[in-house]
Amino acid sequence: MDASRPVSSAGTAHGRQEVPGLEGLRGLAALYVLLFHCWLYTFPGYPDSSAPWWLDGLMYGRLAVVFFLVLSGFSLAISPARDGWRLGGAARFLRRRAWRILPPYWAALALSLVVALFVVPASHFGPPTGATVLVYGLVAQDVFTAPTPNGTFWSIGVEAELYLLFPLLLFVRRRLGAVVLVAGVTLLVVARGLMAAHATPVEGNNWLTPHLAPVFVAGLAGAGIVVASARVRRLPWHWFAVLAAAPVVALAAVKGRVWTVDHYFWVDLAVAPAMTMLIAAVATGRPAFLLRLLTARPVRVLGDFSYSLYLVHLPVVMTVIRRVAPRFVSPGLPTFWFTLVLALPVSLLVAWLFARVFELPFKRHRSWKSLLAPARSRTTGPARPAPAEAAPAGP
Repeated sequence: MDASRPVSSAGTAHGRQEVPGLEGLRGLAALYVLLFHCWLYTFPGYPDSSAPWWLDGLMYGRLAVVFFLVLSGFSLAISPARDGWRLGGAARFLRRRAWRILPPYWAALALSLVVALFVVPASHFGPPTGATVLVYGLVAQDVFTAPTPNGTFWSIGVEAELYLLFPLLLFVRRRLGAVVLVAGVTLLVVARGLMAAHATPVEGNNWLTPHLAPVFVAGLAGAGIVVASARVRRLPWHWFAVLAAAPVVALAAVKGRVWTVDHYFWVDLAVAPAMTMLIAAVATGRPAFLLRLLTARPVRVLGDFSYSLYLVHLPVVMTVIRRVAPRFVSPGLPTFWFTLVLALPVSLLVAWLFARVFELPFKRHRSWKSLLAPARSRTTGPARPAPAEAAPAGP
């Protein structure tokens, strides 16, 4: 793609515009989280894991979730950015987000509860309880604590809270600009971190939204690059991303994996600029080889059901590692390879089937009326065509 031209976008059935490559990024991030969990639950001792050093590249699943949040802020802000940073109604936005996110989430919650109750618990806190159903059913897991039915669900609570804040964040961006928005949110979080003991906040399993808000805001602000002047779009954002990531990677390499995980509070903030610039690079068509990879059919298909893959892969992985693998292989590397061979394809298949029922219909339709229309037409027969004069105006 020629980055000097306006960003090309593929239209969807509902008139929205999709920037090529972003779904592919989402799919690869979800796949990495799957591989991370295969690694995490095979080798005990995280972050000082018993895994061989050459598998260390699989241990940074947290950063993949940070990438999801940056990408979410970026993707959601593209349409408002094209309309002068106007949202078109907060209630409308929140209703559409709920329609898109909640049905697959609730279906995955039901599946996860069954697996956690009858096959393998999802955490060391034991099987789910009534509090689990209430807290996770209301997507309130970032505020209240309950035994988790699925270890990936923590980020859904964070993202739900960020969606509630999105109209306000967009208002600040429109009225005060990107610098004020990013600096204001980030400085509040930095101040909180500096006030902690040894300037290293101890993170629990919830109340993570205040910490992760800056990475979401970084993505939101970065969406402005898509609608910027041709000169700005032509800038080598992929090389800027490399330069921004280099100090963080170097520091992590020097300090080691345990230090890096223990300082995720700061690492998350430090990698957000590089992630934002990488996404901006893809959105503006560079580098060409990466865009070709991300828009290749297998990666695009993976991106289509990436949300489902994120939601349902962990029960599959846990079942294989805790219930199936011990019957056939010894712990350690044999279990890891066994899990990759079995859990990886099964997770992809389960997620693909799950998405066809619980995710894709809610992406293609915007209401129950639209969603159920094909079923109604099958039961009532084809509707008679409307008279020509009654046809709606428009192309």
